[in-house]
Amino acid sequence: MTAAEITGNPPGSFAWGVLHDRHPRLIAQVRDGLPYPPEIGRALDELAEEITGEIRPLPGWEEYAGRSWYDVPFLWAESCFYRKLLVAVGYFAPGPWQGVDPFEPVKSAELRTPELADDLAAFATRSDEDALLTASLWGNRADLGFRLSAGQADGDGALLVDQSPLLWSLLTDADTVCVVADNSGRELVPDLLLADHLLVTGRAARILLHVKPCPYYVSDALLTDVVAALRRLSESHDAGPRLERAMRDGRLQVRAHPFSCAPWSYHRMPPDLAADFASATVTIMKGDLNYRRLVGDRRWVPTTPFEEVTAYFPGRVAALRTMKCDVAVGIPADAVARLDASGEQWRSNGAHAVIHVR
Repeated sequence: MTAAEITGNPPGSFAWGVLHDRHPRLIAQVRDGLPYPPEIGRALDELAEEITGEIRPLPGWEEYAGRSWYDVPFLWAESCFYRKLLVAVGYFAPGPWQGVDPFEPVKSAELRTPELADDLAAFATRSDEDALLTASLWGNRADLGFRLSAGQADGDGALLVDQSPLLWSLLTDADTVCVVADNSGRELVPDLLLADHLLVTGRAARILLHVKPCPYYVSDALLTDVVAALRRLSESHDAGPRLERAMRDGRLQVRAHPFSCAPWSYHRMPPDLAADFASATVTIMKGDLNYRRLVGDRRWVPTTPFEEVTAYFPGRVAALRTMKCDVAVGIPADAVARLDASGEQWRSNGAHAVIHVR
């Protein structure tokens, strides 16, 4: 079973909007976020010009060089853009800007927003596990890149598929649970609270938290973001110190595999990463990007069974995903018919979510 890969064409599609509108805004945001010197400013100008035409060669990313950004697989094009953005700001090159996260200003600001303060106050009074799972699911709407696009949803969302009872049945005396994180800040905090709950209740003996090894997709979580979130959490919740102790004694381990920033789906994952997932009682994939990489960034018929497109995955897997792009599988036919008839951009406006389990 397969489907065509998503590309940036046709004009007006979600993928086209990301390439045409979101990426130029990101370049401007990065330029304004830190006091970069003139040479980095010029490199950002060159990238802004490049994304209007053909993809220029980059070592290790030659596969689609010379082609339009809009004509190549969307997942690859997005990943290549972020890699080139890091190159432009000197992230990998020896010098004073090496290793400096260009998205750190917006990430740090989010940790001090009234919205996160409200979240933490709510978490202090609500600790039931379904509420924690719901917070982890809908926290994915805090994606800082998604906020740059018009039309995102606010308020309560609609859960189109809810297999949370099956997920909780797997989270019973689990040895190891892999949590593949998505965004930092306001999404990562409830993810950490969920991890704390699994450890405290004995639902899991060990958590392997997978984050990105380098900046990626604006707000994607790094180890530094985990540490920052724990510090913020420690200001108002007992889970912060508990999770720090869990890291020290090995019950909470952070992974940062290079493949997490690769422009491919998990179908191409290397053996060591597959072994990590295979060793887990269940792997929980958080967020939209991980969902795209799990099922394949393709134009699936939305009723395509989740179980079939994830049959290759080396172990039990769950997806907690707010829908923010065109990829959709495992949606009941009656829901698809109703949503298609509504005229709303239900696949990509962040108003709907799924909890899938296989």
